[in-house]
Amino acid sequence: MRYSIVPVTPLEQNCTLLWCEETRAAAIVDPGGDAERIIAAVTAENLKPALILITHGHFDHAGAAGTVAEYFSIPITGPHEGDLFLVEHIVASAQNYGLESVPFKPNRWLADGDQVTFGKESLEVLHCPGHTPGHVVFFHRASRLLQVGDVLFQGSIGRTDFPKGNHADLIASIRKKLFPLGDDVRFIPGHGPMSTLGDERLYNPFVGDNA
Repeated sequence: MRYSIVPVTPLEQNCTLLWCEETRAAAIVDPGGDAERIIAAVTAENLKPALILITHGHFDHAGAAGTVAEYFSIPITGPHEGDLFLVEHIVASAQNYGLESVPFKPNRWLADGDQVTFGKESLEVLHCPGHTPGHVVFFHRASRLLQVGDVLFQGSIGRTDFPKGNHADLIASIRKKLFPLGDDVRFIPGHGPMSTLGDERLYNPFVGDNA
């Protein structure tokens, strides 16, 4: 599986293109805005978009989902239904930051243990609440690559001061669901640079072994 990160919105959110090398079938993860930039990146790689994946319902991760889905005529998958309240108010949330969004409704809500596929690739779904109640992450076991949204960052963790955020749930999600996947797992966060779970266990001041 290959990937490319496309930063979008003034919040520099990492929209990620994941694709099957053999078929060029692709998943577009967290198209939060700047739909034209995302579409151009897909075209430049000569990809065949199969679906949109949403980690959680915040506008900077899902604000352009409806636009991109309509352009490519593909379904929107995720997040967990716990984020329904965020999806329903995504336009107003974006406007609070002076940004635009379009309403959408997922074609499929996700649950812990689900799988999503594109081409010959498959991702495991882990429900990781805390930043939002319906946050999910996507794990490609074969390449040891994890798409974590706003659960974990290099040297930091997701905020829990948004509506229905829960700090204890977030810490449990990281320590009980992510860290057991293995120190060698690389992850793409919702913002900022990539890291590994091993480095975060060693050095992350919020959730590392010495925290």
